[in-house]
Amino acid sequence: MSPVIIAVIGSAVLIVLVVLLILSRIKVAGPNQAFLVTGAKGRSTTNAAGQVSTDMSGQKVVMGASVFVLPVVQKLHKIDLSSRRIPVGIRGAVSKLGVKCDLEGVAIVKVGGSQDSIRAAAQRFLNQQSGIDVFTSEVLSGALRSIVGRLSIEEIIRDRAAFASAVAEEAEASLTGQGLVLDTFQLQDIAAEGSYLADLGRPEAARVVKEAAIAEARAQQAAQQESLLAQEAIAISQRQLSLKQAEINAEIDAAKAAAAAAGPIAKAAQDQRVLQEQEKVAQATSALTERQLDTQVRRPADADRYRIEQQAEGSKNAVIAKAEADRQATIAGAQAAAEQARLSGEGERARRSALADAEAIEGAKKGEAEQRRRTSIAAAVEAEGAADASAILARGTAEAEAMDKRAKAFATYGEAAVLDLLVKVLPEIVRSASEPLANVDKISIISTEGASDLSKTVAANVALGLEMSSDLTGVDIRALLGKLGGQAGTGTVDKPAAAGTNGRPSTIDINH
Repeated sequence: MSPVIIAVIGSAVLIVLVVLLILSRIKVAGPNQAFLVTGAKGRSTTNAAGQVSTDMSGQKVVMGASVFVLPVVQKLHKIDLSSRRIPVGIRGAVSKLGVKCDLEGVAIVKVGGSQDSIRAAAQRFLNQQSGIDVFTSEVLSGALRSIVGRLSIEEIIRDRAAFASAVAEEAEASLTGQGLVLDTFQLQDIAAEGSYLADLGRPEAARVVKEAAIAEARAQQAAQQESLLAQEAIAISQRQLSLKQAEINAEIDAAKAAAAAAGPIAKAAQDQRVLQEQEKVAQATSALTERQLDTQVRRPADADRYRIEQQAEGSKNAVIAKAEADRQATIAGAQAAAEQARLSGEGERARRSALADAEAIEGAKKGEAEQRRRTSIAAAVEAEGAADASAILARGTAEAEAMDKRAKAFATYGEAAVLDLLVKVLPEIVRSASEPLANVDKISIISTEGASDLSKTVAANVALGLEMSSDLTGVDIRALLGKLGGQAGTGTVDKPAAAGTNGRPSTIDINH
């Protein structure tokens, strides 16, 4: 190998070694570390007033950065900046009121982040960093005892944050001088001598128990009220549902009844129309017969009677005139004979005899004329009676035919025709039954059933009339009326109305 190559290789190895040496002397601080480089003079710095100062402590503090440590002349030291959880507890501390108590707390402590704090902590704890916990615990214990002596147990319990802040302020000066920073302090537990704390909380516990019992009772009352309201609402809903269902069922029953009765009602209406038409035909037939009788019988009879009367009147007048003429002639003859008799001495007697004969003749004539007149009148009355008899016979025949047709119709249409007749005459029956009571000026009712007894009397009269009609005709009119009202007739009597107050008879005066 040539000397040149050896020299090149040797140079390269030397360069590599130098580079490795340089790299090994470069140190990078972690985020929770601080480097303290000793053995070199610090840099010169200029403050705000323009004064230049140089750190002559020979310590260089590096945080979160890299630093090159010169070999041999400088030395690197590390300070842990992590937080430390340090439990703190004291026993038998005396409070402001002389009550002994035990306190347990925890503190979070770390080395300060400034160069002064790091230098101070390095001077005291660089080679004994575990001693930070013991030192801090002792400082905080002293601060705790100092603060407990100023406060009562109640004040400590009531405001723990203020207590912790006072402890931190008390220990801050001591910790800062050691380069330490107290991040936080929390009081975890406190125990007093004997049953002081238990007795201290008993009134409040009793009050809390009382309020809890009251609140529980009120809650139960409210729950019961809500339950009752819910049950009431359910009952109301069920009642409304039942009413609605009953209403729907009633509508359905009414519709079914109407549908079932539609057929009989239509048939009854049809039968009623048939009866009405037949009645019209009977009436027309009766009117026609009446007119025929009037034209064919009554009017000719009237004409005959009038003719006979006129003939009798004419005969009477003729007879009277003839009698008058005879009387005048007789009178004249008698007067002449009387005059002659007067003249002869026998005249007066003859005159009187003549007058008597004349009056007798006149009476006979008048009697004959009256007889003829009465005979004529009798004949006319007989003719009129015959005409009336013929008219009555014809009317009776027509009515008999109408009744026969109606009977045939009743037989044909049965109960429908009877119902039609009952519907027409029933209001008249009720009116007739109540008419005697309507004419009463004043009525006093003494009855245990009150004024309803009056209506019952009318109803009883109507029922009696219907019962008599049923007995006479043999037709169960109550059953027919029950069918008309959509109910089967049972023949039972309605129950009486409720009695008066306390079951005593009540008296009601009704004045018309």
